[in-house]
Amino acid sequence: MVKKYFTPEQVEQLRQNKYVKNVSEKAITYTEEFREVFLLEYNTGKLPSQILTEMGFDCKVLGRKRIQAISERVRKQSIRPEGFKDTRVDNPNMGRPSTRELSQEEIIAKQKAEIELLKAKVEFLLDLKRLEREAMWAASKSKKKKSSK
Repeated sequence: MVKKYFTPEQVEQLRQNKYVKNVSEKAITYTEEFREVFLLEYNTGKLPSQILTEMGFDCKVLGRKRIQAISERVRKQSIRPEGFKDTRVDNPNMGRPSTRELSQEEIIAKQKAEIELLKAKVEFLLDLKRLEREAMWAASKSKKKKSSK
């Protein structure tokens, strides 16, 4: 598969578009507004290339494969629970693990966060266990009432 790269001029042209969040020679990141507008227009029956042209993009620069991928990606993102929100920003576990040495303060902060997470998990499990006991008690109580009649 041949990957189509952008020239420096094309990168600059794309960077000027208000719907582009970030652009490199290899990829474009679109804004949430772009995705919302694109989906609305797509649902009215417009073609992806027509929508992109109206939004200020040169379809020749993007290419047929990218246009098709944009359309598919926006439709898939629209049905996600988080919608068009960029989940990469909020995910601290993205990418490679850090290999640098941590300072004592960073180690302590990391351990404190881990302790808080473990406390929350224990509390959740205790609540779950209590709810199971209550449900089993209610079920056994209702069986006793039925048998006494």
